[in-house]
Amino acid sequence: MLLLASCSQNKTPDVSDIKVDLHLLRFEHDLFGIDTSNLDTSIESLKKKYPNFTVDYLANILGLNADSIAAGNPQSIAFKQFLKDYAPIKDSSDKIYKDFSKWFEEVREGLKYVRFYFPDYHLPKKIITFIGPMDAFFQTSFGIQGDVLTSDGLGIALQLHLGKNFSFYNSEIGQTLYPEYISRNFDAAHIPRNCMRNIVDDLFPSKTKFNTLIGQMVERGKRLYLLTRFLPKEKESVLLGYTDDQMKGVLKNEAVIWDFFLSNDLLNNSDQNLIKNYVGESPVTQEFGQNAPGDLGSFTGLQIVKKYMQKFPETTLTELMNVNPRNVFERSKYKPKS
Repeated sequence: MLLLASCSQNKTPDVSDIKVDLHLLRFEHDLFGIDTSNLDTSIESLKKKYPNFTVDYLANILGLNADSIAAGNPQSIAFKQFLKDYAPIKDSSDKIYKDFSKWFEEVREGLKYVRFYFPDYHLPKKIITFIGPMDAFFQTSFGIQGDVLTSDGLGIALQLHLGKNFSFYNSEIGQTLYPEYISRNFDAAHIPRNCMRNIVDDLFPSKTKFNTLIGQMVERGKRLYLLTRFLPKEKESVLLGYTDDQMKGVLKNEAVIWDFFLSNDLLNNSDQNLIKNYVGESPVTQEFGQNAPGDLGSFTGLQIVKKYMQKFPETTLTELMNVNPRNVFERSKYKPKS
């Protein structure tokens, strides 16, 4: 298996015979269907069906204590109010995700590639869909998202997958929480990407901070490269969070972007205030105009890593993640054509 993985870094392996034990659970259906007149029994039933997730959900997403939700106390009042306020969100979600099989199969396909490249990794066995507060999100090494990897499985926050035109996302409060460059990715197509983002972070927790711009660019490029291996059929624009037009633009201007970094002597710059202009989620890159997306450093970092892997195809993904970003950059001999 390791030999095959090593020889297949730059081509898509056949994973059709790889078995992945994965089950779909619709937590939101059970949650919004509980008997609020008998909360103690209802919560206990949820715990039995979702042993760890119920406690995680109530504590970490709703900010409640599962053992303290009893009739008449402030916790129960807050819980009932949430169910009432979010019933319309549940209705909107039901219309889009009545059948979740398409996204379930895409995530399972991604997990097959994870198993191929990392056979010893303990894959999640469940996909658990849920609905949480609109302001509940998680920080990954890639950016913010609603989906999370828990001890029970992959949690899919459907309230942040209702489509870019969903009314709340475009409201004043919605745009304050999630500006357009973030909320445009709140659709079904980004569910597999978000799940694999969580897997990448679980495989390789983001601990080391590389001070220079080139270090951060390549490190983020390595993580994005893993996404391309786990979701080889997915468009690169989806993985990067770009629109199709933005993707066409950055590919057309790849050499111009690289020349900008070189001519302004930015690669070895360690000013974090400057670096955040080029690495990380942002609406635009000012120097290239309003139509240029943000996070051009991650785009360029991914191109550097792809060049490195083309030159050293025997490198396994684990080896790649352990190579110093500076070495990846220097050995890639990256120089896009004008």
